Amino acid sequence: MTKDDAFAKLARSKFRSRFKLAADDLAYIDRVGLETIRRHAEDFVREKLGPAEPRNDGKQIPMRGHPIFKAMHGSAMCCRGCMEKWWHVKRGIPLTDEQRAKAVDFLMAWVERRMV
Repeated sequence: MTKDDAFAKLARSKFRSRFKLAADDLAYIDRVGLETIRRHAEDFVREKLGPAEPRNDGKQIPMRGHPIFKAMHGSAMCCRGCMEKWWHVKRGIPLTDEQRAKAVDFLMAWVERRMV
């Protein structure tokens, strides 16, 4: 599935499509830069989604507080259950380096699409 196809599918979800970047998110991104946001995304994906059985899975990502948290919910990468349902990434198996990199790339694409 291409990124455009994935974004189109997510846009059809009432829940996923409601996540937006607010003015304070945009100001934060402007202040710290996209490279810092990418590093945060890498950290969040590694710590909160990477393990085979993440701590508090399904409740580990807040709905607000960081642009990447919104991106994770908006892109169905907020828990291993959503990743399995939407992205066909099996639960109970740690994410590979490639899976983590793809997740971060998609999260950053989500953020960048909402910055305009």
